[in-house]
Amino acid sequence: MSNSRAAIRYAKAILGLAIDNKVTDAVEKDMRSVVATISESKELRDMLSNPVISGPAKKDVLKAVFKDGHAISEGLMTMLVDNKRISILNEVALKYIILNEDLKGKGVAYVTTAVPMTDSLEKQILKQVASITGNEVTLENKIDESIIGGFILRVGDLQYDASVSNKLNNLRREFTNSL
Repeated sequence: MSNSRAAIRYAKAILGLAIDNKVTDAVEKDMRSVVATISESKELRDMLSNPVISGPAKKDVLKAVFKDGHAISEGLMTMLVDNKRISILNEVALKYIILNEDLKGKGVAYVTTAVPMTDSLEKQILKQVASITGNEVTLENKIDESIIGGFILRVGDLQYDASVSNKLNNLRREFTNSL
């Protein structure tokens, strides 16, 4: 089974447990901490993927690193170590966050801008997205100077390109076609 399929299975199982225990947000906080910690620590990544290090040693390290985590999060890590799947912990955490965001009706909209968004632009985009999707979303802003100005908005598989570079490309195409 692919790591991605396995990660989704584990994430769904953990989400089910979290829903039953009414602790979905507490577990999401742990999963965000897992993603942040794993991305910041090469030592932790290496340790988790090292087959020579024993399961109990990995459990001890994880318990120490994530000592304030919820019992469900701890159970997930123990289960992944026992099933020799601890190397996919980061992917499981990411999938859990996405599933829990969907459950809350909050998708994530990705906005690419040439410069950081202003508060007023952010409010405007949030309002637009809510009117299009009917859902509240959280915005993730990515900076890409190559778009020159304007913005590119991506929500799920919908993309709206209102960047200056896109308008210039369209003008160039129209100009070339009319020659």
